[in-house]
Amino acid sequence: MSIKIALLKSGEQVVSDIKELMSEEKPVGYLFKDPETLTINKSFLVSDSDTSVEISLSQWILMSSDRELAVPTDWIVTIAEPIDSVMKMYKDKYSLFLKIEEFIEFYG
Repeated sequence: MSIKIALLKSGEQVVSDIKELMSEEKPVGYLFKDPETLTINKSFLVSDSDTSVEISLSQWILMSSDRELAVPTDWIVTIAEPIDSVMKMYKDKYSLFLKIEEFIEFYG
């Protein structure tokens, strides 16, 4: 699993398990598995030199049941490592989802 944050041309920040898509040894896009939009809800001053933010994750394309989506390289501004709290939030959300999926698969 390679969880990253992609900054898109649209300005959206998407947290996802991201894999590079290649064609003839050249990157042509990225495969986003279980993509979530990272939203900053509010920021507040904790001290004179420290600011804190409240964030949330929500399904990137709300009305889609697809769990994997291809994004062309020209839509990606950059890809970065998420901070620990964002990584934990994403993993916590999808570990529960995967457990439910395994349960359904096992019990039908």
